[in-house]
Amino acid sequence: MENKNRHLIALDLDGTLLTDDKKISFRNKQAISHAIEEGHVVVIATGRPGRASIQYYQELQLKTPMVNFNGALVHHPLDTSWKGIHTPMPLTTAHRIIDVSTEVEVKNILAEVQDQVYLDQYSEDIMTIFQDSPEESPYIIGDIKSKLKYDPTSVLIYPDASQVEELRAHLNDYHAEVIEHRKWGAPWNIIEIIKKGMNKAVGLKAIADEYHIARENIIAFGDEDNDLEMIDYAGVGVSMGNAIDELVSVSKHQTLTNEEDGISIFLEEYLNLNKKNIII
Repeated sequence: MENKNRHLIALDLDGTLLTDDKKISFRNKQAISHAIEEGHVVVIATGRPGRASIQYYQELQLKTPMVNFNGALVHHPLDTSWKGIHTPMPLTTAHRIIDVSTEVEVKNILAEVQDQVYLDQYSEDIMTIFQDSPEESPYIIGDIKSKLKYDPTSVLIYPDASQVEELRAHLNDYHAEVIEHRKWGAPWNIIEIIKKGMNKAVGLKAIADEYHIARENIIAFGDEDNDLEMIDYAGVGVSMGNAIDELVSVSKHQTLTNEEDGISIFLEEYLNLNKKNIII
């Protein structure tokens, strides 16, 4: 049975919940904690893999499922019996993409099978993106095509900036029926590829159904193009003050930036969180 007063609150990480130095502000943390105390369900919905988002999950003391890889993986970090969703792309498609990327001599290629990482060329810079130290990272390094034996959750291509347009055109021309691809912002310009039809809204719907929360009671925050479907799907889609124009155009609400506690300011007002318990 649906609880008409309970909301599902979905938080993107980079550029949304996290400040530019990748921290959760005190005010955001406090507002999220207060929302949980009042019975609302808070989840992380990110393009990051689980290992690069679990620290924030733990910091917020969440006990809910999590959306990773932009919806290609939905799982519960604390409950292995929870029926998650893992929707990888076909291995044959991944191999074809790797072949093309190798032919044009991109800087690097990376594939992920949930939290197992395959890296074509050793690169501490690439490892740093995922906030892993080289000593602790679950990487299999070298000749990615021969080593990758399972359908990957995602494939990331690291090209020169001059190669991005050509590669994305190739992906559209030859693989549009089976994959989705998005480009990371500068300085990386990495092309991230997951199975067709996967996005954060897919994961969010699965979690909302699990908690019997209606679409109109879903509050989602985001800032980039990988948040488009989620913000459009949510009954209360909120774009950050630093969001791209396309996201602002589909959002129903807008708040301040990730540097200005945009999440807490919106939640305090929208959910009527008890102001006397909010320390500013």
